Amino acid sequence: MARDRNPLVVGRVIGEVLDPFTRCIGLRVTYNNRREVSNGCEYRPSQVLNQPRVDVGGDDLRTFYTLVMVDPDAPSPSDPSLREYLHWARSIGRSVSSYPSIS
Repeated sequence: MARDRNPLVVGRVIGEVLDPFTRCIGLRVTYNNRREVSNGCEYRPSQVLNQPRVDVGGDDLRTFYTLVMVDPDAPSPSDPSLREYLHWARSIGRSVSSYPSIS
């Protein structure tokens, strides 16, 4: 039996945080206009100090999305006591939960 190599499955995001899904639009997230986020990558707090730029694809401009950034196993996989910690959320281009400043 082949093992799934999708980082969202390996990291247990799909199954514990999200139900399985089929990707239907493109999503590009970059920090400091150069560091593109991809599934399974880890970043130091100093690399993500500022709110990222988020580009959502799709052909229908009448379709709106809500973007939620959560940490599925905060503060660490061995101690997920803050499981699904909400970092920030945006809906229809407006901030629902502000981006936290890391100090």
